[in-house]
Amino acid sequence: MRDAYNYKKHHFPIVSWAKLIWSKDIPPSKSLLVWRCMLNKLPTDDNLITKGCHLPSICSLCFNHSESSFHLFFECSYAQKIWRWLASAINFNFQFQSIEEIWSLCNRAWSPQCKTVITVALVNLLNAIWYARNQSRFRDKHIHWRSSISLIISSTSMSGNNTKAAASSSMSEFVIMKKFNVNIHPPNAPKIIEVIWHPPITNWIKCNSDASSNSLTSSCGGIFRNSNVDFLLGFAENVGPENAFFAEISGAMRAIDIAYQNNWRNLWLELDSALVVNAFKNNSVIPWKLRNRWSNCINKTKSMNFIASHVFREGNQCADTLANLGLASTHLTIWLDIPDCIKTFYVQNKLGMPNFRFVNY
Repeated sequence: MRDAYNYKKHHFPIVSWAKLIWSKDIPPSKSLLVWRCMLNKLPTDDNLITKGCHLPSICSLCFNHSESSFHLFFECSYAQKIWRWLASAINFNFQFQSIEEIWSLCNRAWSPQCKTVITVALVNLLNAIWYARNQSRFRDKHIHWRSSISLIISSTSMSGNNTKAAASSSMSEFVIMKKFNVNIHPPNAPKIIEVIWHPPITNWIKCNSDASSNSLTSSCGGIFRNSNVDFLLGFAENVGPENAFFAEISGAMRAIDIAYQNNWRNLWLELDSALVVNAFKNNSVIPWKLRNRWSNCINKTKSMNFIASHVFREGNQCADTLANLGLASTHLTIWLDIPDCIKTFYVQNKLGMPNFRFVNY
């Protein structure tokens, strides 16, 4: 069947520019116009006359020549000013004999991000010229060529900064991308996330809970603070030779039990395990040993104002330290005063000092 399909289907020539313009870094509406332009399907005067429309033809941008696709995008004085600007921006002189030749600019040894920026700039350039032509012809509104350049830069900047492509350390590429207000994406550069611990709102109690595990045993720990970031209570508990997820669930349940016993009815539980946060919506992930206790805890939360949220580990250092203490304990430990081991992290949280998380892609 495949051979029969390939035999019967129409085989069209493969064009190199198709993959360039149909890119996730370029809005489809702009790619569509360039695609029509490359196939000579735009309703310029020469194409309309070919289809039988008898009309006087004049370029709506320079008013010195009849309009054709090649004249509009390359020979018109308006377009030539924009092309000269682009040539100076990428430090490359060019003369085009056909519209397909513009894509040869993308075949040079650019880095992926720089190639994306230049491709997007070409697409936006053609769109800017067509937009200026339509504004002049149908609205009698003349757009200055410098305004079109500003539009090209802003559109290219958005795509160049949002692309996942990486750049090289070339100074020439750095200069090119700065012309388009694009930030360099170094290869394999980690993304830096600022993590700040936030206190709860007035009349709420926030508990940060975490777990720790080694080859012999597991434990959990947590810390309760109010809206003034006053220390209320800390806990640590060894849960035996279980895995880390079991310990994370145990820490969340212990936090709910303590809050319920102390009549803290506005509870914000914050954990660095997204799986445990999701368990409050779907209890199918709960280990069978903990199902009954988990069900009781959920019933307790129904009598509270309760939320559970995720925080990166860098914002959960107090609870992480207390959980590590639980590895060496044999029973539930409660602190009513701040343990010395978490004072530094506690002060950093109280002052709103950030921690930083590095994420490699």
